[in-house]
Amino acid sequence: MKPTTHSQPHRRRPGPPFRSRRHHQTNVGPHRPPVSHVPLLEPLECDTSPVAFSELGFDPRLIEGARDLGFIHTRPIQSAVIPLALAGQDLIACAETGTGKTAAFVVPMLQRLLTTPARVPSTSRVLVLAPTRELAVQIEDEIHGLSYHTSTTSAAVYGGVDLGSQERALKAGVDIVVATPGRLIDHLRQQNADLTRVELLVLDEADRMMDMGFWPDVRRIIAALPSERQTLLFSATMPDDVIRLALEIMKAPKLIQVGRRSKPPQTITHRAEIVPDSGKLDWLIEHLRRPEGPVLVFARTKIGAERLARRLAAAGVSCTALHADRTQDQRRVAVEGFRGGRYKVLVATDVAARGLDIDSIHTVINYELPDSAEDYVHRVGRTGRADEPGRAITLVPPDERHALAYLEKSVGVRIE
Repeated sequence: MKPTTHSQPHRRRPGPPFRSRRHHQTNVGPHRPPVSHVPLLEPLECDTSPVAFSELGFDPRLIEGARDLGFIHTRPIQSAVIPLALAGQDLIACAETGTGKTAAFVVPMLQRLLTTPARVPSTSRVLVLAPTRELAVQIEDEIHGLSYHTSTTSAAVYGGVDLGSQERALKAGVDIVVATPGRLIDHLRQQNADLTRVELLVLDEADRMMDMGFWPDVRRIIAALPSERQTLLFSATMPDDVIRLALEIMKAPKLIQVGRRSKPPQTITHRAEIVPDSGKLDWLIEHLRRPEGPVLVFARTKIGAERLARRLAAAGVSCTALHADRTQDQRRVAVEGFRGGRYKVLVATDVAARGLDIDSIHTVINYELPDSAEDYVHRVGRTGRADEPGRAITLVPPDERHALAYLEKSVGVRIE
């Protein structure tokens, strides 16, 4: 067992170029060029046809790991990214949620480690940064699964747990470090981590990393890396700020866009229920008494999520809560319990649910209207994954019909 710490090919028609929409912005800071100066990036035309993993010439041990996980053919983002990543190209990749982004960078990462000897033994060669603990753990789990038949080592480094085991893994020089920015900064301050031999940097969910204010930490971490490296950036959405900041840390990157920009998967049906605030809880309890499958309910605040979960549980609904005020162990138990079927309903906030990788979610319910179109896309993108049908329901008070209409127009979907 490996050691671990925890038909007709077609080419996608490239989508519209990413162009700034905020030319009036002037206060951009000393290291930020005016947004109007962001270079135009045309999405690269890529072949996204499915290819059998066994036909890609990978190391047999990697193919066996992919087979263990049920990976038979590549998905579109994987078909587009893997060849370019293997060629050493810096990439900015934008794809809808639930499209297989993680394997798109884990597979070429492992192939590189298995076929290219380390320049210096017992040094970390790959760094993956993720915005949340849950996403870091899920990425490390996929790395472990795909590399199971190899001697490749990896560690997940995140807050909320003791530093000790993470410090030992970092000082031992595991091949792959998957980390949240804040905790990795802690280790760098204590000189627990040597990143001077990193050959590949992956930034996953870069848009959310920026939304959560992690970009200053990301910059500090990158300053500790070699300038000669490959960088891959993945994001569900690609606002101009992400493009601009990506260009600061990458060398002549290619842009890959799979799927439509900032829209939910087309497999999702969208519905609105006009319910006064005073009737939302009763509606939800009745709807959740006999759910057809796992249900993810979004609340706007941490306090609201906790209160709603308790009221649902008191009414006999099998549910738990996921938000930032819960301990790391409570969050892990909630996610594992929901994934394993112990809980039929998970009540979560936007930030806490970011990066949830659970393919079987049947329905997403917005207990309140989200604050933005992008929040709506991120929320409902938890269902309808891997081309499976999904359902999104939004509870709307009568006096917020105008906000619903604006949301429909912004997202570009019809909410029945």
